[in-house]
Amino acid sequence: MSPIYHIAPAAHIERAARAGQYVPDAFATDGFIHCSRAHQVKRVADEYFAGQRNLVLLEIDPSKLTCPVVDENLTGGADLYPHIYGPLPMTAVISVRELLSDAQGSFSLPCNLRD
Repeated sequence: MSPIYHIAPAAHIERAARAGQYVPDAFATDGFIHCSRAHQVKRVADEYFAGQRNLVLLEIDPSKLTCPVVDENLTGGADLYPHIYGPLPMTAVISVRELLSDAQGSFSLPCNLRD
């Protein structure tokens, strides 16, 4: 099963590592954790996180999740995005990598993202 990816503030993931699971603030309203496939990460980072610093990219193994992962698009587009419908156990996180942006706010991604 291909990994999925989630962008988050580094401080939130540091807290999640201590707690053993990650639940972003938006989960209370959205009911899921927004994720991307490898080919979607750069566009999502540039569109939704421009200008932000201290971000990390989580690589997640969906086979280690106990809750559903649903591929869907809730904004009416054709591209489907994976959504995790429950807390993310940190044991499902394969890697946590720093997400860097240039002076214009465009993000550089690790070269070995797997779709």
